[in-house]
Amino acid sequence: MASTGIHFDDDAIRPTRTLSRDHTATGADTDRGIVFSRTITPDQRSHTRSLSRGLRRSSRSNLEDDPETAGLPTDHRVKQTFKGKQLLYLAYQSIGVIYGDIGTSPLYVFSSTFSGPPVREDVIGILSLVIWSLLMMVTLKYVVIVLHADNEGEGGTFSCYSLLSRYARIANIDPKERTIRIQRVKTGEMPGGNHKIRTFIEKSKVARGLLKIIGVFAVSMVMSDGVLTPAQSILGAYQGLNVATTVTSSTVVGATCGTLVVLFLLQPFGTTKLASTFAPIVIIWLGLTGGMGIYNLIMHDYAVLKAFNPAEGFMFLIRHKEEGWHRLGGVLLAFTGVEALFADLGAFSMRAIQISWLGWCLPMLLLTYAGQAAYISRFPDAYAYPVYSTAPPGMLIPSIIFAVLAAIVASQAIITATFQLIAQITKLSYFPAIKVIHTSKVYHNQLYVPIANWLLMIGTIIVTAVYNNTTSLGNAYGVCVIFVTFFDTIMVTLVALIVWLKPWYLVILPALTILCMDGAFLSSALLKVPDGAWFTIALASVLASVFILWRFGKEQQWHAEAEDRLPTSQFIKQDTDGEYRLVQYGHEVLATNKGFGIFFDKIGDKTPVVFSQFIGKLATKTDVIVFLHMRAVETPTVEPDERYFVQELNLPNCYRLVVRHGYMDAIVTADLASIIFKELREYIIRRHADRNGGARDGHTILSPQLSEKLDRDSIDKPRPDQTISSQKHSFATDSPSTHEGETLPSDLAYIENAYDHRVLYVIGKEEMKIRTDSPFWRKVLLSAFLFVRHNSRSKMANLKVPTERLVEIGFLKEI
Repeated sequence: MASTGIHFDDDAIRPTRTLSRDHTATGADTDRGIVFSRTITPDQRSHTRSLSRGLRRSSRSNLEDDPETAGLPTDHRVKQTFKGKQLLYLAYQSIGVIYGDIGTSPLYVFSSTFSGPPVREDVIGILSLVIWSLLMMVTLKYVVIVLHADNEGEGGTFSCYSLLSRYARIANIDPKERTIRIQRVKTGEMPGGNHKIRTFIEKSKVARGLLKIIGVFAVSMVMSDGVLTPAQSILGAYQGLNVATTVTSSTVVGATCGTLVVLFLLQPFGTTKLASTFAPIVIIWLGLTGGMGIYNLIMHDYAVLKAFNPAEGFMFLIRHKEEGWHRLGGVLLAFTGVEALFADLGAFSMRAIQISWLGWCLPMLLLTYAGQAAYISRFPDAYAYPVYSTAPPGMLIPSIIFAVLAAIVASQAIITATFQLIAQITKLSYFPAIKVIHTSKVYHNQLYVPIANWLLMIGTIIVTAVYNNTTSLGNAYGVCVIFVTFFDTIMVTLVALIVWLKPWYLVILPALTILCMDGAFLSSALLKVPDGAWFTIALASVLASVFILWRFGKEQQWHAEAEDRLPTSQFIKQDTDGEYRLVQYGHEVLATNKGFGIFFDKIGDKTPVVFSQFIGKLATKTDVIVFLHMRAVETPTVEPDERYFVQELNLPNCYRLVVRHGYMDAIVTADLASIIFKELREYIIRRHADRNGGARDGHTILSPQLSEKLDRDSIDKPRPDQTISSQKHSFATDSPSTHEGETLPSDLAYIENAYDHRVLYVIGKEEMKIRTDSPFWRKVLLSAFLFVRHNSRSKMANLKVPTERLVEIGFLKEI
């Protein structure tokens, strides 16, 4: 950033005094209301060319009001809904992304469950456990129930936590996050038992902290799975080469690593393109394995279908007692990827996922596992390679080819889920700001996160090289999955009670039943911790610590910044002589420096910290002050007539401009100042028209006399110090006419003169230090937070504005 100084003209320094302004009785709230500004068209420009004088307040009492937070747009997030062809297309895409992981589980479920050739009775018992795991854990729990617990379309355990925070006071809200819709149900509208549960959670610091840890730890677990899943699925597919050829293990590992590199290089193409490409692979793969299942049932042992009786699974557990419980760690591999099914909800939609699962994936998987069991019951040694060994004559090579392709696709589910979750935690201030790219104009939640992509690639290659076979990986794999499903059960139970307001006695029994199932699988999976699962738990713990540390630091920062988040009337007051003085800084007279100041406002309400620091250090302000707040909304673009919101504040010649922009809009450009000037000019013209009975439909209607005067007085001239190539209009500065309402020429001339003289872009450079009286543990945590903050990506790092007009105001806050 180029250094710059502030130079003042001696004859331009003058105290600011109250200027009178007449009010009209039109009923328009022009002092405090939000005006939907529009880009000035050539037709409008002919009516708006000359005009003006400074914005004025009519009385001192107005300055005591607080319009800073009144009427500002909230831009609450709204869930996308799809119907007809779009819904079917999303369902098709979801097969290519979500079900690759769970769809390739048949490659290793039986080999991970049995340690030697099994007897037929045990094969049927394990098949029963697999079938009912798919029906209960995936279909009933997730597809039927959990997918309804979305947070405005977003899925995942963390989104459940965010949803609960909207309906219960369990988390602090980021001051700048105005897109969160708080919908806490009134006490009298909640069932008594539900209200007691909510009250307990809100009052218990331990309960609130536990929910936060669960939400964050679930995100960390999914990301840890993101390192293991690609290695597990692709390595499992390439191991099929050991059946058809004599390739060495090192060749298999090398091929796996090369495939992983290609997979991650494809991610920038976006979810829609990848999903549309991968979907045929998964559809064919599931159809192929399902067809093989039908063949094996007919040719070998269709009697294994009695495994649809859940008693067979229970009998297996009873026969084998502790050993049977251990085997559950292999059975849970049948539904690995279910956590990604929920996390990827935002990229597709609930209905699309339900259609694709119930309509194709579930039936094919049931046939696949049944066919494998039918073959293994006759040839027990086939358990080691359950897909390739059970392939019908002539189908081995096709099965290997599609297994490799499907395994590559299987990794996409967890990769996409990781992108979704990284975006969620970043938006809610659990992680430093990183670059998030929206890859579709149609489906708003399809994302790509470059840094996460490359880190995942490095991690998966290292894991593949270290573990080098699916048996070793299987020991590390699966623990995170069942932890996440356990956390999901807890969160969705609370959502049912606090958000859906279901009677507690209807919720508790089903929740306890599912928790028992989760607990059985979780306890079995924990036995793998010494054999490799410690790695994923350790990695998840490190990630969770980073997330919680960052959130802790941000909350301390918000608390420190709250001291300056006050209305302008708390910083500047008018004395009896009509002069404005600095309330917070010894009642010094506030001087005015000629110019047009644009202050970047990260919060979007009350007084920006950068402005309070500016006036506190320099005891001056510019002629015209604009608090510029850029607000991202979850759409590709915002139409020009809906993009700008102008609010007139209590301080004379002071405005707030909220710029709503989509993820594909370019807002901070070299001509930013000219855009802001046009919006202020249009605001003044519309305000004048409202007071004089003009139309309010976007076409300003002025009196014939005033329109004639505007056309006569307007001239075009270039700005002498313009830093970009553009033209704008200059306005005469003569005295107001005697026509009613014709203060408009001098209003516009005032902002025109300020804009012509100098434009300043003012940003804040906030530094923080730790209070000297802080406990040691607090100093350690905050020191780590400040280190990460100092080295993280700055939101203002890429401002595309003229650097010679950029001013940085540094200030220090204690935390």
